[in-house]
Amino acid sequence: MAASHRPVTVWCFTDGKAGHENQVQGLLSALGRTVPLDIHALPVECERHPVWSLLRGRFAAGSELPDPDLIVGAGRATHLPMLAARRARGGRVIVLMRPGLPLSWFDLCIIPLHDKPRARPNVLQTCGVLNRVRYQPDKDARAGLFLIGGPSSHVDWSNEAIVDQITLILEYSPDIEWQLTTSRRTPEFFVKLLRHRYHGRALTIVPVEETTPDWLPEQLAKAATVWVSDDSVSMVYEALTSGAAVGLLSVPYLKEDDRLASGVRELEAARLVTDYEHWRRGRVLRPPAVPLDEAGRCAKWIMDKWQIGA
Repeated sequence: MAASHRPVTVWCFTDGKAGHENQVQGLLSALGRTVPLDIHALPVECERHPVWSLLRGRFAAGSELPDPDLIVGAGRATHLPMLAARRARGGRVIVLMRPGLPLSWFDLCIIPLHDKPRARPNVLQTCGVLNRVRYQPDKDARAGLFLIGGPSSHVDWSNEAIVDQITLILEYSPDIEWQLTTSRRTPEFFVKLLRHRYHGRALTIVPVEETTPDWLPEQLAKAATVWVSDDSVSMVYEALTSGAAVGLLSVPYLKEDDRLASGVRELEAARLVTDYEHWRRGRVLRPPAVPLDEAGRCAKWIMDKWQIGA
């Protein structure tokens, strides 16, 4: 961090959703590795009438805060409060993921490729959503991790099918010490089925309810091999960012042209991940030749383009 840089004042709008906050923290962590940040968190509820605030050019919630250099947020509930804050106090608005308002209203839109954003000077297309995981080159070859999602409107979920895939992977990797964690979508029966079959002999199960916010980044920092159910798109990108060899547990998508499915298939085509069927035939997983660092790339764009903190 350059000592001559002044702190960058960031107004960070939050909607309380863990996935959105993870994206914001990923970007701010990457920026913070270059310049000091003065971050002020503002829940979206702080401004009850954001449309009225935007029209009047006032933002009472930030009246005691220093003027922002950057205004950052993810989630639709943050969009109008961020725009109202900029009109009242200045700064540049950075929105993560495709906004529900015109792209031209924002200074920078950071949008995953699978959302198919239009090319614009103020749009940065990313390989997946941003996250706060960092690349770790020194992995433990004996550490393995399963990351499990669950039913959604996009996939045809089967507890038994996932357990069968995990069974074969465990059989062919007896030297790896495996851990498995779940997500908020994982059915309760899935965990019961796993525990009934393994009784903790070959697999340590850590349900998401028993983890801390730092548990997953800490495990990804160590694990050389990570298997992710391919409905869990955000966890796929977290695993890739860590530098692990990533396999995809097969979860059929209901539509072939599903935007999330197309993003995962592009990762397979680029040989960044290996799907279960390909692994079953060759039983080889390889780490990505160049680990993802999309948060770092976006932070560099912001620094270079806007001379933030100079």
